Amino acid sequence: MSFENKVVMVTGAGSGIGAATAIIFAKEGANVVVLDYNEETAKQIGEKCKEFGKKVLVLKTDVSKDEEAKKAFEKTISEFGQLDVLVNNAGIGRTETLFNYMETCDLILNVNLRSVMLMTSLAIPHLIKTKGSIVNVSSIFSTLNRRGLVYYNYAVAKAGVNCFTRLTAKDLAPYGVRVNAVRPGPVYTNILASQGLDTTFDDFVDTTALKRCSQPEEIGDLIVYLASEKAKSVTGSIVDIDAGMSLV
Repeated sequence: MSFENKVVMVTGAGSGIGAATAIIFAKEGANVVVLDYNEETAKQIGEKCKEFGKKVLVLKTDVSKDEEAKKAFEKTISEFGQLDVLVNNAGIGRTETLFNYMETCDLILNVNLRSVMLMTSLAIPHLIKTKGSIVNVSSIFSTLNRRGLVYYNYAVAKAGVNCFTRLTAKDLAPYGVRVNAVRPGPVYTNILASQGLDTTFDDFVDTTALKRCSQPEEIGDLIVYLASEKAKSVTGSIVDIDAGMSLV
């Protein structure tokens, strides 16, 4: 799955799935654009990508903000002259109840859904030139809930990502641009700690058919495959990678 001479932009690349994905792309020969609102962690991942001898551009970017997103594309094209792959991974989660979900509505929808739409709109002209591809990161919570964890806004946003993936896949197909999404289940990242939940990954293990949570690198491998020439007939697909969570 060589990405020699390709340019790949990964949002939310400072940690978790995004970090693993950026590093795998670098291993496969890509020049990588690392975007994250946390500049320190983004630089750390950028250094790891550089270990594979390719060019890396690290940009502190809040992809939910129009001007910051536009500047990221301007700097990317100025540096590399092209864009071949966009991975829309940036996301945050909060738990809400039926009585307080509006308190976090704008924040969650902006980061998890609107940013995907924004980044895609900015990427389209460049991806048409390279006949590139987009991979969006959704979530199994877009279709189900488990153990009373109520992700109202997160689930709605990710369901929107699913819909947006298929809409753009259909409209971009005539231009040779492919659009797909991955729908992970529980993944060993820092998301639980960031939400201040009492739930542990052990609690999630019992909700999956395979009795395991995924590693970020497993999700990254699937993302890289979907962006590669090996998946050149795959578009409009939303691929579950949830250890069978949707089967339980």
